[in-house]
Amino acid sequence: MKIICVGRNYIKHVKELNSAFPEDLVFFLKPESALLRRNVFFIPNFSNEIHYEVELVLRISKLGKCINRKFAHRYYDAIALGIDFTARDIQQQCKQKGLPWEKAKAFDGSALISEFIPINEFKDLNSIIFSLKKNGEIVQLGNSADMIFKFDEIIENVSKYMTLKIGDVIFTGTPEGVGPVKKEDLLEGFLEEKKMFRIKIK
Repeated sequence: MKIICVGRNYIKHVKELNSAFPEDLVFFLKPESALLRRNVFFIPNFSNEIHYEVELVLRISKLGKCINRKFAHRYYDAIALGIDFTARDIQQQCKQKGLPWEKAKAFDGSALISEFIPINEFKDLNSIIFSLKKNGEIVQLGNSADMIFKFDEIIENVSKYMTLKIGDVIFTGTPEGVGPVKKEDLLEGFLEEKKMFRIKIK
């Protein structure tokens, strides 16, 4: 199983991090050990600045390589809500030195994924509203309509470089509003009006 994560896919998020706008799709990988398999996230001792990043997550349902965009919709069958937990302080250090981001992105428990909802239950995949609440207040509010690279473009682009296999998942990018977590925070994710997860920070 691969966990593929798209970066810099919402304009306002790119601006809030003072990052360069992508000319092409930016993506990275997390290992399967990054999956958060409980309702608690423990802040790791190697970082002083863990950020939440809520994202729509695609589930790959068909083996594919070099997938043409017009056929890409056949390769995913469900959508979940996830959090890409990021050690922002370590990420900034890596960026400054021109180093890879794995230490900041791929650590154990850094990938929360909710249950999946079949795509046929969505009215419009190009207008999916999702949100994240921290301690009862909305901190991130996104809409798939605002993605720079849409679902089918992501599938096409990623599959140029690596074979997509059944069960792989793709985090599709986060909207603006990312921020730090601290102990005893409560994170709740919503896909449209449905609550998808409830995570306590320890």
